[in-house]
Amino acid sequence: MQWTQAQRAKKMNPSVIREILKVTEKPGIISFAGGLPSPKTFPVNAFSAACEKVLREDGHAALQYSASEGFAPLRELVAAGLPWQVDPAQVLITTGSQQGLDLVAKVLIDTASRVLVETPTYLGALQAFTCMEPDIVGVASDDEGVELADLGAKAAGARFLYVLPNFQNPTGRTLTEARRAALSAEAARLGLPLVEDNPYGDLWFDAPPPLPLTARNPDGCLYLGSFSKVLAPGLRLGFMVAPRSIYPKLLQAKQAADLHSPGFNQRMIAEVMKDGFLDRHVPTIRALYKSQRDAMLAALQREMPEDVSWNTPDGGMFLWARLPQGMSAVDLLPKAVDKNVAFVPGAAFYADNADERSLRLSFVTASSEQINTGVAALAAAIRENRPTRASAARAAESVGAK
Repeated sequence: MQWTQAQRAKKMNPSVIREILKVTEKPGIISFAGGLPSPKTFPVNAFSAACEKVLREDGHAALQYSASEGFAPLRELVAAGLPWQVDPAQVLITTGSQQGLDLVAKVLIDTASRVLVETPTYLGALQAFTCMEPDIVGVASDDEGVELADLGAKAAGARFLYVLPNFQNPTGRTLTEARRAALSAEAARLGLPLVEDNPYGDLWFDAPPPLPLTARNPDGCLYLGSFSKVLAPGLRLGFMVAPRSIYPKLLQAKQAADLHSPGFNQRMIAEVMKDGFLDRHVPTIRALYKSQRDAMLAALQREMPEDVSWNTPDGGMFLWARLPQGMSAVDLLPKAVDKNVAFVPGAAFYADNADERSLRLSFVTASSEQINTGVAALAAAIRENRPTRASAARAAESVGAK
């Protein structure tokens, strides 16, 4: 028997990161590749107590089918925790924020419709959107985020702009207050909806990020959040805050996908959150991640050749680096793995015109000792595989010609 695949299935691609993570299972590999929260931050004791209480006091309901919208007390906690007025009726609990991206794709994208994304952008969003066969267009972006001139040139007919304003995956950059205000105003002028993804916004190091885009224009934005980075990713819970005009269709898409997210997990998270636990817990995550970021920055400064560059993220889990002229991060990866260190080549995060020299480094799951060892190994791999001056010059001429 021969199974016939849908045409859109042929456009699905495996996650580059997931494939690289298979390599990192090799003993001795120091991985800067995965976007995984540190397991040291998982509040096991709090969940153990919540699990016992939920089963004891509400076990039958927790183990039963439940409402597609989500557990009402959890939706209320989400609404109350956001920095603008949100009606809990606009909150939809999702099976991880990745499901939120899938629902956005199903409800808002038609075949060949235009979708705008930052340059670069989150790989998981590209995967979710690609299934609906859109025309995904990258908008030029600098250290402050989306460049408004390029946005205006590409916005005509676009269904939405997908943006991660806070400690972006993959670059770690944050939209400044000035850029947020300008982007919000320009999107409103263009009639361009924004899909704002904010899984990392609570993981700031020295100061919280500016007000979300959605807070500035709630009817023109759809907001995605996650419990994975502040509690535990294995529970697979996130949420959406949607304008009333599109909430019913998102809910219908959710019902078709999985009926509802796990009710037991929702009750556990609500139990853990209800007494202000996150206000006490998240600062410990911030302190840990800041120390690991600082360790990586120090190691990069100490070990890397002068023509390797990188940024300094103000929060989150990632920093963005760039190799010397003429080098490819894809080509470098196996050489680095041979030295027992792994990273993610940056090209996977581009909708178009990928920067082959870019790479993403995650600093949150490695110890300071592992960071020191891994960065030294990566620097050695770069030195040993860098092109000669002549070949680098030819590569620069080739880029200029394009």
